Amino acid sequence: MIRTLFLALALAASSAAENIAIHNATIVDGTGADPYVGTVLIRDGKIEAVGPALSILAEYRVIRAEGKTLIPGLFDLHTHLTYSAVPGLTGDWPKNLAAYLYSGVTSVVEFGAYPEQFEPMRRLLADGTVQGPRIHFAARIAPPYGHGMEGGRGDYFSRELFSAKSAEGVARELEQYKPDALKLFTDGWRYGYAEPMASMSADTIEAAVAAAHKRGWEVLTHTVTVEGAIDAAAGGVDVIDHGVSDGEATQELIDLIRENGVAYAPTHAVYHPQGRDILDPVLAAVLPPDSRAGVKPPLTPPTPETKLVESYGDPESYRAKRWRRLIANTAKMRAAGVQFGLGTDSGVTKTWHGWSALLELRLLVYGGLTPLEALTAATGASARALNVEQERGTIEAGKLADLVLVDGAPHEQVADMLRIERVFRGGDEIDRRALAAFIAEPGITHLTARRLPPLLDDFELPGRRSSIGTNWVNRTDPGLEHATVSFTRIWREPGDRALSVQARMSLEASSWAGIELPLSPGAVTPADLSEYSAIEFQARGEGDYLFEIQRGRDRRYRDESARPHASFSAHAAWGTVRIQFADLDTFSPGLEDATLLRFRFRGEPGETRWLELDNLRLVR
Repeated sequence: MIRTLFLALALAASSAAENIAIHNATIVDGTGADPYVGTVLIRDGKIEAVGPALSILAEYRVIRAEGKTLIPGLFDLHTHLTYSAVPGLTGDWPKNLAAYLYSGVTSVVEFGAYPEQFEPMRRLLADGTVQGPRIHFAARIAPPYGHGMEGGRGDYFSRELFSAKSAEGVARELEQYKPDALKLFTDGWRYGYAEPMASMSADTIEAAVAAAHKRGWEVLTHTVTVEGAIDAAAGGVDVIDHGVSDGEATQELIDLIRENGVAYAPTHAVYHPQGRDILDPVLAAVLPPDSRAGVKPPLTPPTPETKLVESYGDPESYRAKRWRRLIANTAKMRAAGVQFGLGTDSGVTKTWHGWSALLELRLLVYGGLTPLEALTAATGASARALNVEQERGTIEAGKLADLVLVDGAPHEQVADMLRIERVFRGGDEIDRRALAAFIAEPGITHLTARRLPPLLDDFELPGRRSSIGTNWVNRTDPGLEHATVSFTRIWREPGDRALSVQARMSLEASSWAGIELPLSPGAVTPADLSEYSAIEFQARGEGDYLFEIQRGRDRRYRDESARPHASFSAHAAWGTVRIQFADLDTFSPGLEDATLLRFRFRGEPGETRWLELDNLRLVR
């Protein structure tokens, strides 16, 4: 297990509270204005002054930047911080956050966390336990049978929105989590590889946007078709995340985007046909060892012959044509004066955290933007899209000093962004070497574990809340035609409640369903179960079930055989089940890093299964 995270990250803010002068840099200020040579003064975390001829007092630490370029910190409007970009590995989000800072990304929009995770993640960032960019947490909303509902992660992950009349109620339900934004899955097209899922109707989009804007939340969308983008732009969304690639962008779409001030973030990086396997120095620094080892085929260093973009092997293949449409639409949007933002979809397979923003800059240029326009899209324009332009995104007096110093001229040759020299967040210079060393340590990040009382849940509290203050969640096999599972508290007898779970298997032979108890809010931090030897509960059911423990250290948790697990039986009459931890399959001593407990059951295709639980407790 790696060293304590606090100690690793204490190294990464070595210049806190300094007054800094970055002198004689070429300043690309994020507004789109022409670059100029000047000085930036930083005091108390903000830009005190900027200009071509400033006096520098002795109290400033001077960074001489002749021949270098200073830009605002980059934005990434589409990330999945809790995901690994390598299939089969769970995400190590503190290391992923470090990758963004290392790559000069100081603001992100997060689409991968679910609402219960917002508060603990914010708290760990606020108290300095974890260091990362500024995060805008987005709650996810999808239509029934739409994209976003097929992951098997239950209604806790993406909220279903059936119609326009339900939008206000769904937004009101989400208020308790204080999201910064909403992600709407407006488009169900599956890129021509599979049958489309459901799309969100135009009136539902408009109602969801109204409910969000009423609360000060921005709205970003998963939108990938021309017709879907027309509906999203007409509905007044703030950002169309993903480029449209099912056909040529129409004049109607372009006019709606421009008239409604919608930012267009095409996320070329997630669709890029080749080039994500090139191990340049930045990518080498931001990939944890187990992620790099899990990439097939292996990553390779760049060569003089390496090209940024090559087509798929067959230029007439469907994927090659779709890529060309995506790039052509970027060029058409740019020619029409559409406002661009920068997003990557990082966390999706081989869309590497942090580094993909640097790739996206190059792909925006490949799609027709000038290097200066691409940098503006990634800074000032993205800040406007998130409605934070008064705080950050440009190099102007009074703004937060989120800055990146590059050894080169990325406004002329955007590939120079791979030569980042310094990164500042709120005026603090980030120790990039310490970040790289932290990322390179083997194993998953160790966060301080929570100690738990013996009683986990007696199911007497209303709703989903357990006795340890976390919310039970439902879980199924993935896919659009997955199992369904619901649970509620029932009277076992007067004055004594229990949990009742009902599930219906899908028509697939591999279907399964279950419920999970996070051992900390959102399972963000682990729980230390090492003082206990067993778990005990009362159960009533029909047949065999599986009990599992998910551990934070296990990067292979998607492999069922890797999780500590045991079978148990339940019958028509209530009975007591005790499972000794030492008897769990794949058990290893300690259990100081448990994140959640799962009760899982299978059945024949289409079969209905049920289980009742009560008095779940740990035993010393």
